[in-house]
Amino acid sequence: MLPAALRRWLHRPKRSDPRLLSQFFYADERVSRVVMEINGLDAEMDPQQYLVLLNQLHLSQAHLLAVIERIMEECIPTQRHSRDYLVKFPEELLVDNLGNHMLFAAECLLAGTFIEVEEADGIQLRPQARNLLCSLELVRAVLREQSLSQPSTYSEPVRAVLIQFDRLFAEFELSYVSSLVAVKSPEEIYRQQEIIVLFCETVERALRLGYLTQEMIDGYEPLLMFTIPRLAIISGLLIYPEGPLSLEQSPEQMSRVFSPFYNLLKKIRDLLRVLSAEELALLERSLCTADLEDPCGPAAPPAWGAAAPKADPPAPWSLLEDPHADPAGSDPPSPPASHPSTDSPQPPGSSPRPGPLRGARCSELRSRYSSTRDMLHTLFVCISGVADQLQTNFASDLRSILKTVFKIVASQPEPAGEPGASPDAEGEARAAEAPCAVDCPLCSSTAEAAGRRGAGARSLPEWVPDSSCSQCSACRSPFTLLRRRHHCRSCGKIFCSRCSPHTAALPHYGQPRPVRVCAHCYAAHLAPRHR
Repeated sequence: MLPAALRRWLHRPKRSDPRLLSQFFYADERVSRVVMEINGLDAEMDPQQYLVLLNQLHLSQAHLLAVIERIMEECIPTQRHSRDYLVKFPEELLVDNLGNHMLFAAECLLAGTFIEVEEADGIQLRPQARNLLCSLELVRAVLREQSLSQPSTYSEPVRAVLIQFDRLFAEFELSYVSSLVAVKSPEEIYRQQEIIVLFCETVERALRLGYLTQEMIDGYEPLLMFTIPRLAIISGLLIYPEGPLSLEQSPEQMSRVFSPFYNLLKKIRDLLRVLSAEELALLERSLCTADLEDPCGPAAPPAWGAAAPKADPPAPWSLLEDPHADPAGSDPPSPPASHPSTDSPQPPGSSPRPGPLRGARCSELRSRYSSTRDMLHTLFVCISGVADQLQTNFASDLRSILKTVFKIVASQPEPAGEPGASPDAEGEARAAEAPCAVDCPLCSSTAEAAGRRGAGARSLPEWVPDSSCSQCSACRSPFTLLRRRHHCRSCGKIFCSRCSPHTAALPHYGQPRPVRVCAHCYAAHLAPRHR
């Protein structure tokens, strides 16, 4: 039999070989070479070179794991371990380099270093880390042998070690992340799904009444991050009182997103039931624009069920004025009109929706305020305060909820062109409609943004070198070992994972499949059909 070194030299695949096992061979060789350089270096004598090699090791390990992931998708696609637990993780943890971070954490635990976890948790996780790293070494050895013999097929031993590695990796990932953050329970996940449904119903109703437009949703208008939760609070308290904001249940039975505001939501609900249909519509429009319209102006559109009228809306007046000053000409508090939706017949077997308060209770609540404007101002501040606190205290949950809502309510992609259309004509049309923002804060000049349209849109953007960028181009957060660099394929600039969470096709750059783009290019430069 030939010596191992000679056999390795004779049977090594070509670098140009597109097969996954061939790609694995060189990715694995790169990792081994960097490890040898690190082992032969004195870190105290040359700390700068040690950091350079350490960064190269993480990059090469990330590439190796990506190749192994593709091999598993090709070799054992139906035998992969379930990753349903990922829905329990906070959104900021679901980044591209999570797998490489897990591998680094396992190496630290095995070496007795507890970087992110408590020492007691680290001791419990160490056996799992040892099993994972041993399994990875076995996978590397088996795949190396396979790449030198038959790089086109996968033997049964290869399948067995891949299945074992996939299971151990998933178990360690779940255990390690659970020791770092509080993962969501199945009940909390279900409650947040109910909130997603409530938000979608809220958007549909706001579109019907003219509070929002489809263009705002398709363009991911930043104001919607505040508007949708505000309107959803009203919908959850009045229109769908048995939904996720039901106050008939205890705070422990509500989603953790809204349970801290249980008592305040009760007070908001009582005030909302006092309002007439016109006052409610006025409040909702104010929550959409941060301005409160004159309650003495022209009649507001009905807030329940009917479409918004085509007439011009009354002129708004600012909420920033003194809410307790009773303006001249203000009408005294009047009995609330009945809400059409609450007076409509209910389906058989369904419990009636709570209608507006009447009689002494209504008069008592209204008597607490000097004017209708004062009452609406109080509601505006309370509802806005709850919605804004969601952005602060539950940013990750709310971001995940709104991301799902936008995927559901955004316009569907337009159908492909007619079969007879030529590919060249389609390419020209796609290139022409690519980017459209001229005054772009992330573009170096207006000419750059304007030049993205037309013939110049086919040339690839200038790729910013990693060495020339030490912080995210959007949020200015410095890059670290855990906050990695990501290039936007649309503008070529470098961002962190949080500022480049989207993928989109870039046909005008010859990228028909979705690739990573930054949040700015996704919202400002890409046509909706390419998102």
